Amino acid sequence: MPAISGQYSALICADREDAARTAIAREQAVPSASLLLFGRGVDHCLITSTQDSTALPAGDHDPWTLMAHANRLVADADDMLALLAAASGREVSDPITGRQLDSCRLRRDLVAQIDAWDYADPFTGKTIDAIEWIEILGDWRAQIDANRALSHAIGIRGWKTKSLSRFLWADRPPRLSLTTHRSTTSDGKAIGIWPSRAPEGFARRADAAGQPLARIEDGFIRSIGLGAQLFPPCSIVIDMAGIYYDPSGPSDLERILSTADFQPQLIERADALTRLLVRGGVTKYAAQKAGAVDLPSGVRRILVPGQVADDLSVRLGASSAAGNLDLLRRARAAEPNAWIVYRPHPDVSTGLRKGHVGDREALRYADQIVRDGSIAALLDRVECVHTLTSLAGFEALLRGCQVVTHGQPFYAGWGLTEDLAPPIERRTRRLALLELVAGTLILYPRYVDPATGLPCSPEILVQRHLAGWKPRSTILSRLRGLQGKAVVAGRRLAGAAA
Repeated sequence: MPAISGQYSALICADREDAARTAIAREQAVPSASLLLFGRGVDHCLITSTQDSTALPAGDHDPWTLMAHANRLVADADDMLALLAAASGREVSDPITGRQLDSCRLRRDLVAQIDAWDYADPFTGKTIDAIEWIEILGDWRAQIDANRALSHAIGIRGWKTKSLSRFLWADRPPRLSLTTHRSTTSDGKAIGIWPSRAPEGFARRADAAGQPLARIEDGFIRSIGLGAQLFPPCSIVIDMAGIYYDPSGPSDLERILSTADFQPQLIERADALTRLLVRGGVTKYAAQKAGAVDLPSGVRRILVPGQVADDLSVRLGASSAAGNLDLLRRARAAEPNAWIVYRPHPDVSTGLRKGHVGDREALRYADQIVRDGSIAALLDRVECVHTLTSLAGFEALLRGCQVVTHGQPFYAGWGLTEDLAPPIERRTRRLALLELVAGTLILYPRYVDPATGLPCSPEILVQRHLAGWKPRSTILSRLRGLQGKAVVAGRRLAGAAA
């Protein structure tokens, strides 16, 4: 489907051949006429008799997109495009008579057609008005348009392809693969990559060739169930500038936080979303059972969240800190009289990822190790979080905790955290918490409703989590769980033998 460029004097939209012939003949009588032709009435026999200035789009096009390239529209009064064109202020004329149609009447007809329908929210089934439905359609359209900038994506494991296809669909299913030998595209489009799974050196070769890349990563309200247990993501980010966890260069998230005009309506939405997350105890891996967290009172309580040792956010953003044990040591040095709680990362606790710190080593600096239950419940019981780059630091900010960063996470450097790592010079703007929330959770990621498979808002995803929606367990996720249990059992045996 060739792209349309330039500006044309008129778009002729006709499904009847007689109307198309009449309109073309009349419009071509005007010197230097340039026409876009669209509709079933404009067939190939007409192309041979048209002037060079007349263009016929080949293949299927969205007529509204074509309208953007035409000064006026030639169409029947009952054509939906005529109604929409009049509503946008464009001139519309009849294909047979050439008479300009009454724009006020066309707009009234459009309102009548819109009001004649009932509209239902595709996620809840509740009745909504036409404006709400148009906003949902607009969000879907914006995502489809953005996806057209991608040629294909690599570094995508087989178990993820179905879920990623829902995020990346344009006018056809996306091409997803684990590896590729091509580091450039012939059409100038970006190649999507999952950074931790892309072939070694791929990004470097693509950058050297001037090939645009779009880095794909899990979002911040990811899923019900761990990624390491092969539960598909309900949220991702697609970053054309860099990636949020790499402080060495800018990212789309950093650009949003640095430059976005956070309007009051967006801030109100961020406030409501924050309250929903905190009230429901929702974190990256959905709403977990809170459970009882027994912490002492009358003492300053510090949470130190562990991280996956080979996670890219740690490798790229940890600054001079040397992993989980070093973070514990640093936290104790900074808080000698505090009660320090160490929370191993769930992917590590389940035996599926690297970063394990033995209890004996951890308790040299920590007073308590808490593996089970919700991290949200822990955040509700502590005054401060010491972290490298963990998302728990961002989740702590939502709950009013003090956050001390020993690395360079995406939420550091905006005036909301105490940062012990070298400053990121690009981050000069001072943000309010709700501005950080709006950029991080509303403007930057994409979300898919796990119940319908449709693109959705963060609010819909959080509501699914709170309603207790559960993904189906697969053979792969069950096998992955058994693998993790075997690793954990091995750790226990090794600890008993030590």
